[in-house]
Amino acid sequence: MKEKKELFMSLYEPIHDSFERFCKARAYGYMPFRDLMQETLLVAYSKFEQLKKHDKILYFLFGIATRLLANQRRKISPVYQDEIPESIHFLNPEAERKSELDHLYKALSLLPADQRDALIYFEIVGFSVKEISVFQKKSEVAVRQQLSRGRQKLLALLQEKNEPKNIMP
Repeated sequence: MKEKKELFMSLYEPIHDSFERFCKARAYGYMPFRDLMQETLLVAYSKFEQLKKHDKILYFLFGIATRLLANQRRKISPVYQDEIPESIHFLNPEAERKSELDHLYKALSLLPADQRDALIYFEIVGFSVKEISVFQKKSEVAVRQQLSRGRQKLLALLQEKNEPKNIMP
């Protein structure tokens, strides 16, 4: 038991920052990212024996987090934070940065899943196109196309005068 915990933690510690960035981007509007991280780590630890290649632990965590988030999204509709009027000027640069990140994550959440995932993996987590293509089981050309289309849509969403609104059926 102690060996399992030590091995799991030794594999997890180097990828913690990447995994945290992934969860922040993917969980926005649906659940607190720390909750997603904790639930994912609990499931991953309980199913750790199923991981055949220890160098693939980050992909293992991404898969679990994606399934947990999909289950959460089926249960609830998105809950966005109150809008912050554009006329407010922040004295605290950290608060302004948080507002910008919230706006980015909100816009990301409105993209089609394949484009959103490709952008998160490439721009936020820092994977290469080749790594994303292996993980998603798609060609590199398809991943580049998802990135290109995702960037275009994201730019359009971010340039809209009004903050993006989610249209739920």
